[in-house]
Amino acid sequence: MQVYKFGGASIKNIEGIKNVTQIIQSFGAKNLLVVVSAMDKTTDRLQELAFAHINGNETRHEILESIKDFHFEIISKLFTDTKNPIYNDVANTFVEIEWLLEEDAEDAPDYLYDQIVSIGELVSSKIIAAFLNQQGTFCVWQDARNYIQTDNNYREANVQWEKTTNEIQKHLPSYLEQGIVITQGFIGNTSENFTSTLGREGSDYSAAIFSAALDAEKMTIWKDVPGVLNADPKWFDETEKIPQLSYRDAIELTYYGATVIHPKTIKPIQNKGIPLYVRSFIHPAELGTEISSEATTPPVPSFIFKVNQVLLSISPKDFSFIIEENLSHIFAIFHQNKVKVNTMLNSAISFSVSIDNDELKIENLIKDLSADFKVKYNKDMELVTIRYYNQQTIDRVTENKKVWLEVKSRNTCQMVMKNL
Repeated sequence: MQVYKFGGASIKNIEGIKNVTQIIQSFGAKNLLVVVSAMDKTTDRLQELAFAHINGNETRHEILESIKDFHFEIISKLFTDTKNPIYNDVANTFVEIEWLLEEDAEDAPDYLYDQIVSIGELVSSKIIAAFLNQQGTFCVWQDARNYIQTDNNYREANVQWEKTTNEIQKHLPSYLEQGIVITQGFIGNTSENFTSTLGREGSDYSAAIFSAALDAEKMTIWKDVPGVLNADPKWFDETEKIPQLSYRDAIELTYYGATVIHPKTIKPIQNKGIPLYVRSFIHPAELGTEISSEATTPPVPSFIFKVNQVLLSISPKDFSFIIEENLSHIFAIFHQNKVKVNTMLNSAISFSVSIDNDELKIENLIKDLSADFKVKYNKDMELVTIRYYNQQTIDRVTENKKVWLEVKSRNTCQMVMKNL
């Protein structure tokens, strides 16, 4: 039994959907669980819709119609018979959003966000399942919310592992014996029976949850790159594929911001010793990258870039030392504002961190910190992490840059910098 995961880039158009179905069909007739993301940039559009609704912006109806038009145009080209049930199935799925938009946005913003943004995966998975069945490949569509159980920490829900594992093991094996199972990434269900999400780009994590619970033989993430590269092609003209990674190195790379795999993906499969393959849906015959328990050192240094960073410097107002009590209070404020720290450096009288620039979160964070501390900040920074660095690699990325903060360990160097 195996698990495949396909992201939005793989199913962004008609050609992509047909290519994905061919990859699925080449596997065989059963014992494959396929986790799919929302199509192309649908999650971004649904996020825009969610914020428009929360803010009472009248453009929300226009945004929804454009999202619907995009999906129904694809459906019309895949299913020429307008009586195919997929038309009503998808229309009824969008009705869930229409009902929300009819009411004032009085519920908590994060709750509303999850109810709206989660629709993308439901729609895309229904289209893929219907098209596979039309092509003669029997598959069963399953709602991930029936399996992945979470708390109600909306937008970053925490998985309740015991309940989730029990539900998956109780029901999914019988469906997998019948054929291929199509389900969704990113979404889960609370004990109150409301939809939750696992965080942006959380479909990889969903696939890992299903893999671990089902004791899968292996898990494959299908990407538009040939495997795990040592740098993002957006930043480097020349990149190298890393053919094999240990779980440890994969966790390190994802923690520091490598976007090829969601940060939470590795641990569930590592616990079960399930190998993970990152392969290209453009060239599906190629092997890609294998991530497993085998201890290997990557043949080349890896570079991770995070832009639009804010560098915060926090110090006591009375110029006293930064001690454990201060740090405990500071981290509590970060947790309260749901702000993640990308790197940090502590000195005698200050504590500096690099964080993503989320305007609303930053404003509230600085306000809360300023009650007890002196806070300085610089925007428009970039954070570069080099795994298995040397001086040559440092010189390469710092050319024409001013380094504001540098943190080094045995294998990793992180620098917050800005153009000169």
